[in-house]
Amino acid sequence: MEVEWGKLAAQNGQSADVKNFGNRMITDHSKANNELMNLAKEEGVSLPAAKPPGKWKSDKDYINMMVKDHEKAVQLFTTEANEGRDADIKAFASKTLPTLQEHLQMARQLTQQQGSMSQAR
Repeated sequence: MEVEWGKLAAQNGQSADVKNFGNRMITDHSKANNELMNLAKEEGVSLPAAKPPGKWKSDKDYINMMVKDHEKAVQLFTTEANEGRDADIKAFASKTLPTLQEHLQMARQLTQQQGSMSQAR
């Protein structure tokens, strides 16, 4: 989902920061998705297909969604990294977690920037 929404942000974002963030989501999440697909193949697990994104509404809506999604992802990956039973999946979660935490921090900063921009108008 982050890849598809990242594509929309890169194309439709109003600010350069949102477009850059969208491009970062494409790059980082595509890499993680490829690793996960390879791991799933090795484990004999099929993954669900990507859902198409909705329609672009605004930079603010996108960034708010990214904050919420990354908060959930960080929580899930932290749990898996600490308590996972499958060594390969646990290693994937541990390896991916810092990137997700960085994305969350970036999204939160963009939320603050957008709040500052709307107050200045």
